[in-house]
Amino acid sequence: MELDRRGVLRGVGLGGVAGAVLGGGLIGSTARAFGADEPVQNILSASVAWRITAAERDALYHQGFNVARDRLDLALARRRGRKPRNCKPLAFISDIDDTVLSSDPYWALLIAAGKQAFDDALWDDWVTINGPVATPGAIAFSKYAKSKGVQIFYVSSRDQGDDTQAIGVANLRAAGLAFADDAHVTMLRDSSNKEPTQQAIAAKYEIVAYLGDNLNDFHRRYYVTGVAERRRLAAQDADEFGRQSIVFPNNTDGHWMRAIFGESEPADTAAYRALMLDAAKGLVP
Repeated sequence: MELDRRGVLRGVGLGGVAGAVLGGGLIGSTARAFGADEPVQNILSASVAWRITAAERDALYHQGFNVARDRLDLALARRRGRKPRNCKPLAFISDIDDTVLSSDPYWALLIAAGKQAFDDALWDDWVTINGPVATPGAIAFSKYAKSKGVQIFYVSSRDQGDDTQAIGVANLRAAGLAFADDAHVTMLRDSSNKEPTQQAIAAKYEIVAYLGDNLNDFHRRYYVTGVAERRRLAAQDADEFGRQSIVFPNNTDGHWMRAIFGESEPADTAAYRALMLDAAKGLVP
């Protein structure tokens, strides 16, 4: 199905994308997908449906930003009576995609376009036209932090060539986030290892908390290719979550996929589909 990306994204917005995709006949075509002549249903369609329609998904974002705000207030309260010269300024370190910027419209667009797995070219076009929108609660939290004199530094892994940094800053600014400038945004093109950048920021600021949708946003040691190992590490760090590390939902991509497939954005193949089904059955170690 041909789709005008700019028309859909700009003309109808997030809710409209869902309506255009679901109300425009996709449900019917999905229902017919069991016929021999119809395309195979996208294996991520249930995940995307949850992202786009579930109020629980929105509630998880609000909950995460409420926790971040509480951590900010606590950090400020602890500083009362302390001499400023003995304190580094307070800051948060945040991931961008699916933490403060939502990629829900991208996934709706991908499925409506008949694609079966993450598509780099579609993503690059989409971020270039400022497709991302703010996640629920992100704008209010960023403005609250700014009103309290607490900074937010955004660290993300993307690669749209030489314009990567400018596109990332433009996405944040277009979505209405505070601190959307080069001084607060770092786009990593060559690596998903955020720790060197995070450590450089932490040398100058007291970090209230880290925000992310991927455990690799908090610690590089999670960058492993084993489901059981990642879960073991998460259990080991249980006391951090909701305190030092605030996790947001992402059920379509990320390093949880890498732990299953060996890469974060696997191509759609028969082996990919079989392994995804095995994972759903609990058969992936």
